[in-house]
Amino acid sequence: MYTILEKRKLNDAVELLVVHAPYVARKCEPGQFVMVRVEEGGERIPLTIADYDRERQSVTIIYQIVGYSTTRLAEKAVGEGISDFAGPLGRPADIHPGKKRILGIGGGVGAAPLYPQLRKWKETGAEVDVILGGRSKDLIILEQEFEAFCGQLYMATNDGSCGIQGFVTDILKQLLHNGHVYDEVIAIGPLPMMKAVVDITKPLGIPTGVSLNPIMIDGTGMCGGCRVTVGEETRFACVDGPDFDGLLVDFDECIRRQGMYKEMEAHACRIGRGA
Repeated sequence: MYTILEKRKLNDAVELLVVHAPYVARKCEPGQFVMVRVEEGGERIPLTIADYDRERQSVTIIYQIVGYSTTRLAEKAVGEGISDFAGPLGRPADIHPGKKRILGIGGGVGAAPLYPQLRKWKETGAEVDVILGGRSKDLIILEQEFEAFCGQLYMATNDGSCGIQGFVTDILKQLLHNGHVYDEVIAIGPLPMMKAVVDITKPLGIPTGVSLNPIMIDGTGMCGGCRVTVGEETRFACVDGPDFDGLLVDFDECIRRQGMYKEMEAHACRIGRGA
């Protein structure tokens, strides 16, 4: 069992857990993820590593309560255990000295995997800016954590309750129009958001990294459930990613496949509630 050391509610739908996981904490890097099984016999769900503390032997995960397993995870309290916490899985993000300016774009819970990557880019000496977006102010997370090291923090909300009223792409367009130059853009969030970012950066030839989180079963490349098309070739998000060159990703295919199990998930939630 993996013990929950801390638990914090970030908003009505998103929670943060700090889990005692010595092996994962010793080996993990930004961009990697863990496969979590809340209880014996439960499903495996991939959750990105949002932070880690090697001395404390802890790993931080941030998740949105959207289905049966994340609902069960939300019911856990500090001091209780999680059945499985396997990792680190996936390839670490490609972060190396040499790039001068990085722009990170996080949509909703996409801010969680974006955070450790931008922090490490800052450690390489790069100047880092970030755009955070959500439907409303309550759905923007980790604002203070980004402010601690980012040069400029921009925010956009659909309802205008924080930052500009609009989308992260509105800010991106404005920054580029005003002459801001970035060596790389990293966009993590809902698939439509990442696709919209790439639609802007691709014609300009700006390298753009994205993080894909399709349905996974084992996280080791055996099931093939997380296959994605990148550069007209099949890749597996669990072993070849989850970070990919966004300019090469077939987002339309990813979006189509994302909704394949929504009806089954809703059925599992109804059973879990005794409906």
